[in-house]
Amino acid sequence: MIEFIRKNFRWIAGGFLLTYFSSFGQTFFISGSVAEWQAKFDLSHGEFGRLYMAATIGSAACLPFVGRLVDIVPEHRLLMMVVPALASATLLAAFAPTVAVLVVAIFMLRLFGQGMMTHIALTATGRWFDAMRGRAVSLVVLGHQGGEATLPLCFAAIAIAFGYQTGWIFSALALLLIGLPLSVWAYAKPRTPMEGESAPAETRRSWTRAEVLRDPIFWALLTGVLAPPFIGTTIFFHQDYLTALREWPPQLFAQGLSLMAITTVVFALIIGSVIDRFGALLVLPFFLLPLSAACLLASGATGALGLFSFMGCLGVSYGVSSTLFGALWPEVYGVKHLGAVRSVIVSAMVLATAAGPGLTGTLIDSGISLPQQLAFMSAYCVGIAMLMALATILLRRRG
Repeated sequence: MIEFIRKNFRWIAGGFLLTYFSSFGQTFFISGSVAEWQAKFDLSHGEFGRLYMAATIGSAACLPFVGRLVDIVPEHRLLMMVVPALASATLLAAFAPTVAVLVVAIFMLRLFGQGMMTHIALTATGRWFDAMRGRAVSLVVLGHQGGEATLPLCFAAIAIAFGYQTGWIFSALALLLIGLPLSVWAYAKPRTPMEGESAPAETRRSWTRAEVLRDPIFWALLTGVLAPPFIGTTIFFHQDYLTALREWPPQLFAQGLSLMAITTVVFALIIGSVIDRFGALLVLPFFLLPLSAACLLASGATGALGLFSFMGCLGVSYGVSSTLFGALWPEVYGVKHLGAVRSVIVSAMVLATAAGPGLTGTLIDSGISLPQQLAFMSAYCVGIAMLMALATILLRRRG
């Protein structure tokens, strides 16, 4: 692994930087300013939640159109547009004078941060690596965990000392002074296969986006791919509700998050090696089983052991799925139109993150508790895992 990183440092580092700085558009980072925005604009929890959902849905609707630029514009030139746009969004978030401007800011954060930064990183990695795609993706996606571990803490420290607006200003400076020049340098030279590698499979059929959308197997795969973002966002959006229900102390939940982060990193690297050796289709039938176990444990587990078991399984799920999703699509549909194909998938995943909290919150208000919903989600994952096994058989037959 060390030798692999040494030979491919610029492309791995570039992808890691993009997933790391995508954190500025992720819910876990944006949520650090929600209280200030609610106070500034006199918004209730429900009102802000609806605004946030609308902005997220708007960004998801734009991704299929913006995301296909990865197939047309060289990655480093596209970054010259995307990173400054994300930096502009952070400044809008800091100084939004009205609710309308705040919605625009959140829309841009979600589109260029959560959406395009991750999309460019995984599309480029999937296109440039073939024989060692799983290993490359497993390293690139660790930027998400790096961002989760460091950026909210840095933002909170700055916000406590100087105010939340200063925190957003520093975010813009980090993007423009660190993220932009380093990622442009990393991606300015596209990767070519090295000695001993198989070349990217250009002889393999590359499906167009229209062909993919007409493929029934694609829609079957999507039922599985959307489960982790939907369920994961739901769990963390309702974490206060769940911890109060289970009487888990805040410090115990924080320890659970640390365990989840560790297992995510470990299993992302393990699955990367497995995919390089056996292919992504080997992992496909099983990737939802850890998530099913996490949902089942969260629906009924109590005490510290229950929390740690639930968080451990969730970390395994995150590690497996994050690496699998970066390697699966180029293996199944080729690399020529990968940007256009992945833009649809990323859009659907963003929609899932928007729908999860709203739908489950409505069900809670209707008397269906979160543990009851999690038990259903566990069963759903098992059922869809069987569908993934069938899809794998059909894909192998198709070749």
